[in-house]
Amino acid sequence: MGDSSEAAIRRRDGEVLGDLSGSAPAADIKRKSVRGGAATMLGQGFGMALQIGTTFILARLLSPTDYGLQTMVLTLTAIFSLFKDAGLSVATVQRETITREHISTLFWINLALGAALAILVAASAPFLAAFYKDPRLLWLTVASSSIFLFNSLSVQHKALLDRAMRFSAGVKIDMLSATIGSVIAIVMAALGCGYWSLICQNISLPIVGTVATWFAMPWMPGRPRWTPELRSMVRFGGTVTLNGFVVYVAYNTEKILLGRFWGPGALGLYSRAYQLATLPVQQLTNSVGGVVFPVLSRMQGDPDRLRRFYLKSHSIVVSMTVPVVLGCVLFADEIVRTMLGPKWMAAAAVLRLLAPTVMVFALVNPLSFLLRATGQVGRSLKIALVIAPVVILGIVAGLGHGPSGVALGYSAAMVVLAVPLVAWAKHGTGITTRDYWNCIKRPLLCGALGASVGWLFKLAFHNALTPIPLLILGLTLSFAVYAWTLLFVMGQKNLYYDLLSHLFRPNRLLPVES
Repeated sequence: MGDSSEAAIRRRDGEVLGDLSGSAPAADIKRKSVRGGAATMLGQGFGMALQIGTTFILARLLSPTDYGLQTMVLTLTAIFSLFKDAGLSVATVQRETITREHISTLFWINLALGAALAILVAASAPFLAAFYKDPRLLWLTVASSSIFLFNSLSVQHKALLDRAMRFSAGVKIDMLSATIGSVIAIVMAALGCGYWSLICQNISLPIVGTVATWFAMPWMPGRPRWTPELRSMVRFGGTVTLNGFVVYVAYNTEKILLGRFWGPGALGLYSRAYQLATLPVQQLTNSVGGVVFPVLSRMQGDPDRLRRFYLKSHSIVVSMTVPVVLGCVLFADEIVRTMLGPKWMAAAAVLRLLAPTVMVFALVNPLSFLLRATGQVGRSLKIALVIAPVVILGIVAGLGHGPSGVALGYSAAMVVLAVPLVAWAKHGTGITTRDYWNCIKRPLLCGALGASVGWLFKLAFHNALTPIPLLILGLTLSFAVYAWTLLFVMGQKNLYYDLLSHLFRPNRLLPVES
């Protein structure tokens, strides 16, 4: 009876999980990666539109203080979030071969860790309220602690979706979660719930995401069983987690210090500007990384193919980032007035000063996909340990001048780090300096031309047009010049056509790259 039950479980898991060996035909990998990339791009567009619409509405219903309180809570919860899966989802995707017993054991480890983190965050609530001297943070933090438990229930399920390169399912889950979260936030804000509308939006995302992920990947975990192979996976995941922690501290120190020394109002202004500047790029990088990392992991045995695929992916990230940087530099005042409203105009200077940081993110961050996929997480950690003190020093140097000073210090530090970090990260990976320059030069050169045209337009019509027409026409002209030059003059049309067209031809089997 026991053997029969065990066999039934294995048959069920085999139907759900499929092949876990990590092997796949080259044509199948390319087909899934192109379809996944296309779906991710469309999902990214949907997410951006939803985020813009939600921000436009909430900024008029809520105050900078409401956003400042949310940011104070998020700064704490995000620190603990770095440990929510102990890097074990990355280990599941990166490992060439994995068993069902491994996945079950990792699931229970993640669940235990999620429960422990929820308790720790709830216990930290009084200390957070005392640190910021604001008693409202107590129950906001306690409520937010539930996020960790819900997240832990879907860590391995999401990793299995990525390992199977079912990227479209992940995109649909993200779209559903974001939509429901936005509706909850807007309805609660309209009813006068203030900062609670933002907290409940954050809590709803993992709840909806977990339920949807379990439907998409209906795998049930078995009993945990420790094996020697799990030790290397836990070590790999621990290094990834430590790397994420160091990077988080470096990139978020300014929010902690602004909240402590300048209060929730200043932090709210900075956090909205930071979100406008970096969220599009972070979403893009995360979305592309969600496709690129599993594919690169599958290509470990073919260095030449891995190099070509990575360079194309990095070029796409930079190409999609340049328009965001152009908008922040040229039309910061118009963007803030249109998106957030007149009461937020002090955020415009912060938005403009953060533009260099956004560009450096696009130039440096995708290299982490390559290092992780090839198992070089130790180097990634060393790079993070260099980034942290330099960025913190820049932030502290500008702290006395408030949000604008912090933004300037942040960007100055990132610009100083850019070239050394790229050189270090790509060393020994097969990516040469020429490869990297050829990867980024086209979007950068086209961006410079688009920026020049946009600047001349704004100079000519700044006094003749109101902010909204100036923003729409200026961005349209700048982006049109940028896109036309990139696609047709620089010859990038086929790259994007190949990516997007296959979304509408899902059954076509792509040829293997030569």
